[in-house]
Amino acid sequence: MLSVVNADGTTASGSSLVDEIVRDGARRMLAAALEAEVNAYIAELADQRDENGRRLVVRNGYHQPRKVTTAAGVVEVKAPRVNDKRVDVETGERKRFSSAILPPWCRKSPKISEVLPLLYLHGLSSGDFVPALEQFLGSSAGLSPATITRLTTQWQADHAAFMDRDLAEVDYVYVWADGIHLNVRLEEAKACVLVLIGVRADGSKELVALKDGYRESSESWADLLRDCARRGMRAPVLAVGDGAPGFLKALAEVFPDAREQRCWVHKTANVLDAMPKSAQPGAKKAIQDIYNAEDRDHAEAAVKAFAQLYGAKFLKAIKKVTDDQEELLAFFDFPAEHWIHLRTTNPIESTFSTVRLRTKVTRGAGSRAAALAMVFKLVESAQSRWRAVNAPHLVALVRAGARFERGHLVERPVEAVAA
Repeated sequence: MLSVVNADGTTASGSSLVDEIVRDGARRMLAAALEAEVNAYIAELADQRDENGRRLVVRNGYHQPRKVTTAAGVVEVKAPRVNDKRVDVETGERKRFSSAILPPWCRKSPKISEVLPLLYLHGLSSGDFVPALEQFLGSSAGLSPATITRLTTQWQADHAAFMDRDLAEVDYVYVWADGIHLNVRLEEAKACVLVLIGVRADGSKELVALKDGYRESSESWADLLRDCARRGMRAPVLAVGDGAPGFLKALAEVFPDAREQRCWVHKTANVLDAMPKSAQPGAKKAIQDIYNAEDRDHAEAAVKAFAQLYGAKFLKAIKKVTDDQEELLAFFDFPAEHWIHLRTTNPIESTFSTVRLRTKVTRGAGSRAAALAMVFKLVESAQSRWRAVNAPHLVALVRAGARFERGHLVERPVEAVAA
């Protein structure tokens, strides 16, 4: 269909021609995908026939058109309809075809739901969502202030349920802990979001807990860890943190059997901050030689070399490494495939980097519960894209107490052979 284009590149409706082309392309692609899905479903059941030899699953025209809000804008869709005459033997009810691409209840894509928390954290009120999204989507369909308020309420309930779920049936072998300062709508000026991410026995990563705290204090962390323990969480084998004293004290109090690993990214930044800029490039390479060493022995040798090179002039910087050497090198006692995951709190930092880029300090009316719920929804969306740790089958062995030397499993310890 041809459209009259104004001098400024807009069409008669006021939208950009490019946007209209994108939306039309999205509509066509979605229609083609729905047709292919239905055709595949019918072809798979072509041998299902009644006593007269007629097919039990056939096409039956189209459903009424409906508008779906997508990242490409609002597109109108006519989903193909299927007449499925088969009967479920157990329930006695007619079977129904349900599209996996476009479920009957779907009115907006999941990507749109991801945008809403970002807008709230950025400082927009629910009344501002409609004009903001209308400019991007070309329509405000399904995104009224009442809808936004309802979603916010639901997300707060989701976060509350998440923080009250039973953890007795879940085993987190490794955990990463960090306090994230997002400058979002939290009640205290120095409040932060305390985050725990864990690795289950199957190697998959999962959000364990998320709540607000004050200055990453030991009491804030202890309150979070106590709550996890109350709900049945088992002590992790290794907890990775940035070295904040609040978390370390809380970990020792609540989960004294858990070993600690300091984040090398945070430690490197702290060490370099204590040195002049002229010395930082060389010092950074020397630090990398430590955590990239092939095993603990080589790492300890690299620590000594680092101390010899810079100890005379920058003793304060050197002590930041030597005083915490055991906690910094703890990851060497675990599978070599896991070292890249365990030596930093990167799983948390990378997840929140996008949120940091899109948030700013906001003033005025802002609900603490709503802000936390929005952060929770963003992490929940990101969680679906997290990949498992390398060699996930080794995580269960770590929990079982298997011993690793130079990153490799010791199947028959020396003492067992001697016996």
